[in-house]
Amino acid sequence: MLSDEEIDKLRKAGWIAKKVLENTVRIVKPGVKIIDLVNYIEKNIEELGGKPAFPVNIGINEIAAHYTPLHGDNSTIPDNSVLKIDIGVHVDGYIADTAITISFNPAYEGLVEAPRRALEKVLNVIKPGIKLNTIGRIIEETINEMGYRVIKNLSGHSIDRYLIHSGRSIPNTYEVFNRDTLVNGVYAIEPFATNGVGFVKDTSLVTIYSLKEYSRKKLGFYEEKLYNTIWFTRKTLPFCERWFIDMYDSVEKIRGILNSLESKGIVRKYPVLVEDRRGVVSQFEHTIVVSNRDIIVTTI
Repeated sequence: MLSDEEIDKLRKAGWIAKKVLENTVRIVKPGVKIIDLVNYIEKNIEELGGKPAFPVNIGINEIAAHYTPLHGDNSTIPDNSVLKIDIGVHVDGYIADTAITISFNPAYEGLVEAPRRALEKVLNVIKPGIKLNTIGRIIEETINEMGYRVIKNLSGHSIDRYLIHSGRSIPNTYEVFNRDTLVNGVYAIEPFATNGVGFVKDTSLVTIYSLKEYSRKKLGFYEEKLYNTIWFTRKTLPFCERWFIDMYDSVEKIRGILNSLESKGIVRKYPVLVEDRRGVVSQFEHTIVVSNRDIIVTTI
């Protein structure tokens, strides 16, 4: 059971996330550098009293998740694109996770509306003890009725302190044999829709990492320096290379250290995910706190 103090921190993280997205919508447009956009968002999170729970995820068109710009990335938001912005905020490790989709092409307005409407319908009926497959059924039926497909191998998730994915999945499809119910805790409800086939796949590009757990393995000098810096500032929360680039004299140096830490089983990589047939992807997300009595949506 969460204490009042813990719930207050979750509410604060959610309020910050909401305000940051409101501020971001006012400035985002085609031609904006992606690196400038994420720097603005991450700075705004800190200005409002939080810290990024993970690097800002930017998903353009078929990119579904796990892309954040690398150091030196000069790419911009394309004309006529569909842009997903997924942000996480933590206050003392207590996390809010929220996402929106913006279309700069009128042809995709329906695709953008589908997951937004699905999420709205879920939040209108959600309550402690609801079956998880009921949540999945509402999401899947809503998106299908609008002529699009749910991305079946992406889902919502439970959240713990300093842990963005803590083990339980909240399905976006109807899973007939799933009899689990929504119990006390923190969860992200996260519908994805596409005009593609409804599956995502890994690419070879990795821009986001996390530490798996506290490690006592013997490390080299540079490995230990990076590991300690990340652990004492992030614990198991995801991070990206650009946050720590100033510690080294080259991008290649930090990438080499991260690869070495991964080979030792200390670092986890998150490959960029794209729709299997390059369909355009849309997404909306809110964080909820579930108690015995009620549901708090922290990011509204």
